[in-house]
Amino acid sequence: MNQVINKSIIGIAFFAALVVFSSCGREVVYSKYHTFANNEWNISDKVEFEMDVRDTESLNDIYFKIRHADAYPYNNIFLFVTTSYPDGKVLTDTMEIVLANNRGEWMGSGAGDIFDFEVPVKKEIRFPQAGKYKFQFVQGMREDPLPFMMDLGFEIVKSKPKK
Repeated sequence: MNQVINKSIIGIAFFAALVVFSSCGREVVYSKYHTFANNEWNISDKVEFEMDVRDTESLNDIYFKIRHADAYPYNNIFLFVTTSYPDGKVLTDTMEIVLANNRGEWMGSGAGDIFDFEVPVKKEIRFPQAGKYKFQFVQGMREDPLPFMMDLGFEIVKSKPKK
């Protein structure tokens, strides 16, 4: 585990550069990251992102960003995602994100034994209401804590116009 933590220090610079360059050419509406202590995601750790929406006309794309170590023991992760709307409406959904292909190869980009994976979740959506939205994520795996999970990111970008 210490080897992963030491390598994660090296990976921080790579991750920062990846965030900067992956946003190039995209109009980012919202982008935040949560770093897990000791590279472990406990079931009791609720990751929350809040944003104030004023634009209800533009189309947006939503992405999750997951950073994990090569030693992550699964090819996927299940998430419980709760969205709270400005009017008090709350929706909860279960989502599976596949992190490795059928050959066991990580689908994200890697530097050493650290992998970053960007997952498009929704494309061309409009926020139905102006106001404060809250997005909450809880890991839904059977292992607690879930090892070798480093960061969870949530990003919303304006959809690119169709050509």
